[in-house]
Amino acid sequence: MTSTDTASLFLHPDRNLALELVRATEAAAIRAVPYIGRGDKLAADGAAVDAMRAFLGTVNFDGVVVIGEGEKDEAPMLFNGEHVGNGRGPACDIAVDPIDGTSLTAAGRQNALSVIAVSDRGTMLDASSVFYMDKIVTGPEGIGVVDIRKPIGENIRALAKAKGKEVGDITVAVLDRPRHAQLIEEIRAAGAGTRLMLDGDVAGGINAARYETRIDMCAGIGGSPEGIVTACAVKAIGGLIQGIMAPKDDVERQKGIDAGLKMDYVYESHELVNSDNTFFVATGVTDGGLVDGVRRMGPIIRTSSVVLRSKSGTIRRITADHLAAKWLEE
Repeated sequence: MTSTDTASLFLHPDRNLALELVRATEAAAIRAVPYIGRGDKLAADGAAVDAMRAFLGTVNFDGVVVIGEGEKDEAPMLFNGEHVGNGRGPACDIAVDPIDGTSLTAAGRQNALSVIAVSDRGTMLDASSVFYMDKIVTGPEGIGVVDIRKPIGENIRALAKAKGKEVGDITVAVLDRPRHAQLIEEIRAAGAGTRLMLDGDVAGGINAARYETRIDMCAGIGGSPEGIVTACAVKAIGGLIQGIMAPKDDVERQKGIDAGLKMDYVYESHELVNSDNTFFVATGVTDGGLVDGVRRMGPIIRTSSVVLRSKSGTIRRITADHLAAKWLEE
C-alpha cells in the first residue's frame, strides 16, 4: 500500500467505523439500565455519558463533538467541541445523545435510545446556539411534495396522494407538548391521525422516513441536536427532512445569528449535514418501534442496535449478547 493509499483511508469515515461506534451506544444503553423507571433522569444520563465517552476514546477516528446533548436541561454531557476517539483515522464531526429520552428512561417508558451520528469533518451544522428546531420528516415520497412552509393539512394531502393512500390512513408523529396543540388540531382537522410522543423525536423522525412503519410524517418543534442526528439517519434512508430554527426568545435568536445560523430559513437535509457519507448508530435503552431495549437474560445482557450508512444506503440491525459478569466486574 502506497503512502497515497494510506492517506486516502483517513479522508472519510469508512464502513468499519460504524461497527466501532455501536460499541459505544451499547455501553451507554447498558449503563443506563439500572436507572430505568427510577425517576432520576440526570443519573441515567450521567451513567450513559460516562460509558459512551470511555468507549469512544478507543475508536480509531478523530472526532469533534459538534452537537452534544444536555445543555438545555443542565444535564451531564459530552460537550460541544470535545475531541473524542484516539486521534488516529478519519477526521469526523460527531453528534451524540447518550440517551435520547432521559425522561422516558426515568419513567420506564418506551422509545429511549442511545445515539451517535457521524459525518465528514466540517459538514455538520452546528446548531447548538439555538436549542429548538421546527422539523418535518417523511419518507422518499415526500421529496419535492412536502414543504414545511405549507400548511400541515396541505402537506398531509400531498403526501397521501404521493403514497397512494387515503388521507385518513396518514399518521403524523408529534411530540405531546402544549406548544403543539394547534398543530395537532390541524392534523386531525385534515382527516389524518396523530401518534403523540412523550419524548424522543429522533425515533419519531426515523420511523417517519422508514417504509415499513405506520408513521408517515413527523412534524413539530423538538431539539435542534436531535434534528441534526435525525438528518444523518434520514440521508441514509433517502427521506425528506427540513428544519427551521425556533429560538425561544430574542436573546437566543440573536445568539443564533451571532453564531452564523439563519433565522426564518428552511434548512434542507444537505444544509443540516453536507455529506453523502453519514452514519447513524442507535441502541435501544427501552423497547420501542425502532429497536428493542436492553434485556437481562440470565448470564447474558442482550442489546439491539441499528446502523445506517448513507454512502451505501444500508440499514443493519445488530443483536449482541454480552456476558453480564464482564459488566458487573467493571
